[in-house]
Amino acid sequence: QAQLVESGGGLVEPGGSLNLSCAASGFLFGPFTMSWHRQSPGKARELVASINPDGDQPNYVDYAKGRFTISRDNTKNILYLRIDDLKPEDTGVYYCRCPFKAMWGQGTQVTVSS
Repeated sequence: QAQLVESGGGLVEPGGSLNLSCAASGFLFGPFTMSWHRQSPGKARELVASINPDGDQPNYVDYAKGRFTISRDNTKNILYLRIDDLKPEDTGVYYCRCPFKAMWGQGTQVTVSS
């Protein structure tokens, strides 16, 4: 069964960093664009970043430019999101997605608080 499983979230102090991972199983995600999304408390789920199959063309929404880094390892079938200089407004559930397959992971909680 094809699925996406996120990990790496947690409670982090402002200014800290996190590395999120999304492991794909049941299918090879190499041919597909992948993306990260987040849902902050009280807000709709929103796109954070996407990356092309080769991994050399990341795209970020405006708020994610400079502090977020999306990457992928097609040999391991893993998608990554690094977040630096975390801010309280980064708090939320982070999801990975394979748009072509209309697949979502279950999400990983990120909480930024002192």
